[in-house]
Amino acid sequence: MNSESIEKSYNSPVNQLLSFGEPRRHERRDYTALGISQEAVPELIRMATDEQLNNGPQGSNLVWAPVHAWRALAQMRAPEAITPLLALLQRVDDFDDDWVQSDLPKALAQIGAPAIAPVADYLADTTHGEWARVSAADTLGHVGKANPELRAECVARLVAQLGKFAEQSETLNAFLVSALWDLRAVEAMPVIERAFASGRVDESVNGDLEDVQIHFGLKTKREYSRKPNRLTEMSGEYAEAGGNLSALEHENAELRATLDELASEPPFGPPPEPYLAPPKIGRNEPCPCGSGKKHKKCCGA
Repeated sequence: MNSESIEKSYNSPVNQLLSFGEPRRHERRDYTALGISQEAVPELIRMATDEQLNNGPQGSNLVWAPVHAWRALAQMRAPEAITPLLALLQRVDDFDDDWVQSDLPKALAQIGAPAIAPVADYLADTTHGEWARVSAADTLGHVGKANPELRAECVARLVAQLGKFAEQSETLNAFLVSALWDLRAVEAMPVIERAFASGRVDESVNGDLEDVQIHFGLKTKREYSRKPNRLTEMSGEYAEAGGNLSALEHENAELRATLDELASEPPFGPPPEPYLAPPKIGRNEPCPCGSGKKHKKCCGA
């Protein structure tokens, strides 16, 4: 289906979203002002999950229509959109879809309480991709932050999932801790401590256990040296690269100073006059001095 056919497949007022283009990250547009109401929810779900739109050409406004559609669904708090929108999380693994990863969890969080159980079920399902599940954990964190009355339930769901740390990847465990970190869930510390003690948490995401304890106000400063991890390695590599760059800049500065000095004080005098060889004179020719004598008996003697 070409772009013209896609545009014709959506009715007014939903079809207006096809031309909006890239939204700002923190934009909060009032989609109801366009005349979009609850009656449009099925068509908005179709637009949000439309593969042709989601995989459309990046230079086209059409590719952004699904983002506007799921934001409109979030604004209307449409619970029937939760399951279809959750299916989009797999795009994070399959297509490295940054907008699904960063924006969709916030949209689902706007729907509120109806989203908690489906999102937790999605998170627990090991058939889903790792990063899709990470996004589900992030969604629960956003639900709890956006709806303080739902925080306790979101924390409980995250703690229950983190309790399975032994059978989960270090990456997923780290992002479960990250969601609890965002909720400042100090009540989750017992399971967080066990997860760290097992060595099943990627410490390059949030740091180590002491970092979490300090964040939660359980400690004021570190007592132990941080173990090397990918984050500390990257910091070391960055510092080393910065040191090398500083050394190169210093060398370049010295070289520039030397070149400037050479340019202002040329080390050589004026070029020598070219050597002109005297004319060759035949052995029996008169001397060029004008004496009338043979050269060999005059200047050439």
